[in-house]
Parts: sequence; C-alpha cells; structure tokens
Amino acid sequence: MERIVLKLTMFHTLGLAVLSIYLGEWIRDKFPALKKYCLPGAVIGGTIVSIISLLLYNYNIVELSFDYKAANTLFYCIFFAASGAAASMSLLKKGGKLVIIFAILAAVLALLQNVLAIGLGVVLGVDPLVALMTGSIPMTGGHGNAAAFAPMAVQLGASNALEVALAAATFGLISGSLVGGPFGNFMIQRFHLDKEQEQTGEVDESIAGKMAELFSKKDVIAAVYYLMIACGMGGIFEVILKALSVNFPIHVCCMLGGILVRLYLDNGSKGTDQVYGALDTVGEFSLNLFVSMSIISMKLWQLTGLGVQLSILMIAQVILILPFCYFLTFKLLGKNYDAAVMAVGHTGFGLGAVPVSMTTMQTVCNKYRYSKLAFFVVPVIGGFLSNITNAIIITQCINFAASMAR
Repeated sequence: MERIVLKLTMFHTLGLAVLSIYLGEWIRDKFPALKKYCLPGAVIGGTIVSIISLLLYNYNIVELSFDYKAANTLFYCIFFAASGAAASMSLLKKGGKLVIIFAILAAVLALLQNVLAIGLGVVLGVDPLVALMTGSIPMTGGHGNAAAFAPMAVQLGASNALEVALAAATFGLISGSLVGGPFGNFMIQRFHLDKEQEQTGEVDESIAGKMAELFSKKDVIAAVYYLMIACGMGGIFEVILKALSVNFPIHVCCMLGGILVRLYLDNGSKGTDQVYGALDTVGEFSLNLFVSMSIISMKLWQLTGLGVQLSILMIAQVILILPFCYFLTFKLLGKNYDAAVMAVGHTGFGLGAVPVSMTTMQTVCNKYRYSKLAFFVVPVIGGFLSNITNAIIITQCINFAASMAR
C-alpha cells in the first residue's frame, strides 16, 4: 500500500510547534534532571514529535509534510533582530576582539572536522568524498551547506553524497541540541562560574536583573513594531548588498537592523528597561517557535539505513567538538561565564545550526543568568563569518578528497 502524504499547512505546523513546546516544558517539570542539565523544552518536545513522525513513516501509515519555511524565516529573522537590539554600544566595543578570536576558532574547527572525516574515512574504508559529507559541510554548515555542496561531490562520482550529507546534518542538529546544555552546565559548575558575579561584584545587566517592574502591553506592542522595522531594514540591506555582489544572509542583515534600532533607542527617551525587556521576550518567543518547527519537521528516517562506518564518522564529530570547545573556545575567549556560554554556542553551530546555539545558550542562561556578550558574538560568527571561512575550507577539501578518490 502506498504511503499517504499528509500535508500540514503553516498554521497546522505553528499549532503543533507550540504544543510540542508545552509538551517539552511539561516533561522538564516532571523530570528535574532535564532542567539540571539544561535541555531545552522546545528540543525535548520537538524531538518527541519528530520521533512519532518517524514511526508513522516507518510503519507505512502516513508521511507528515510540513509547510514551515516562510514562518521559520520570519521568526528566525525576528529573533536575530532582537539579538541585535540587545547590543548596546559598550557591548559592541567589548565584543570586537572576541569576534576575531571566535572567527579563527570556528575556521580551525571546520578544518579539523574535515581532516577527521577524511582521515577516519580512509581507516574505515569509506570513499573520501562520501566521508567528507560528515565533516564541516553538514556540521558547521548545517542543512543549507549540505544541500549546496553535496551536489559537487555527486558530480565528482559520489552518487549518495547528498543523502549522507542531509542525514549527517540531521544527526548534527539532534546531537547539538542534546549536548550543548549539559556541556555548558558542566563548565559553569566545574569552574564555579555561577559564583563569578558575586566574586567580581559585577552588576547584573540582564533584562531580568535590571527590570524593577513588568513591562506593559504598550511596551510589547512597541517592541514588536521595532523588530518589524529592524527586519524591514534588514531586507533593504540584503537587496543593496546583493546589488554589490555581496551575499549576506537575511538573518544577519536583520541583526544589523536590530543594532540600528538599539542605537536609536539608546539616543532617545524611548529606550527604557521595560521596552528592552519586551524586545527580549519577543525574541525568545520567536526563537522557541523557530527551533520547535525546525525539529518537528526533521525527517529522521534519513538517518535509518546508514552503515556502521558512517555512524562512527558522525559520532566522531561529537567527540571532536566537545574537547575543542572546552580546551580552546572556552579558554581562549576568557575562561569566564560569557566564554562558557559562547562555548555552548560553538557546540550548537559546530554540530548543526545557529538556532541550536541560540536555544541551548538560552536554556543555560535561564538557569544561571543572561550573557549579552554571547548573544552578540555567537550569531555574528555562526550566522555569517563562519559561513565564509567554511565555504573556502570546504572547496579546498572537496578538491583534495576528489584527488584521493581518483
């Protein structure tokens, strides 16, 4: 019997995404260990729904097809605009040096991911081009790079490269969602960074720390309007940059729009703590929806049928990134609380995608305290700079793998 494809509209997808968030938060309340190790509710609930979708597919009952891309892009861009709106001038100055260090670290990790993939692939007897599809293409690059670069490997003779790359990207998305929170919790507890604020006498600059009263309905409406303006400016930036033959991702352009909104608010009388609190809340709402929709729409059946060798290659990437982020990312970025949250973010986009970084960092910050610096630096690197360096590295590695395969 032919499997029925059930097409869910954007509104069905949104509704299911919200229900999965509630499910994840309910499970977190029932199992305190999930909160202790900072596993996000959106990830927990979304993963359960995606597993149900996998079972329906495997038992030939129905294939769920989600219309989510337009809504996902909107909420993704709103979140990045909110991240930009959280960047005050002092934060921009403070984050400049860290952006450079982090960009170098991201490029080094991408190179090591490819070296590991090709080297271990040779040991396991896997075609170098196929093995490379488990490196920085799906890991640091995510599904976008998997779809963009895998066809190059197909043209060079690796006929199943696209399927492997997409499956590896899905694996990375899941593993990045699961390891980031516990990894951050370990570092913060290991180095007593939860006490860092008390020891240094620093003032809590988080939205929650500054707000003395709840924001009003007027503040929330204003926040939504400001973020829509930021996204509108982001769209203009994207058009202008494309005309100049510069490809800037739309979400990064929206983040630049958010930075301009923040500069406007800081230089006027409308930049109150309550408005900034509302901006942060709208951003968090958008992030949760984006992550939930991304996870419930995953096609987990792409992971089934992978050979033992490819499974080993993907697991090896997880084993690589954790010591890298612990010994290099965390320590070179300052070995403090902000560095720990940024290291969490690095595991997110180093294994799957920037949204994974954002949601795992958010979960860690919800348990401890907000890190403005991390939420500024990580999107700049994961959302833009690493895409450039990774593309250059991938191109060279594909050529190298092709020469080995001849």
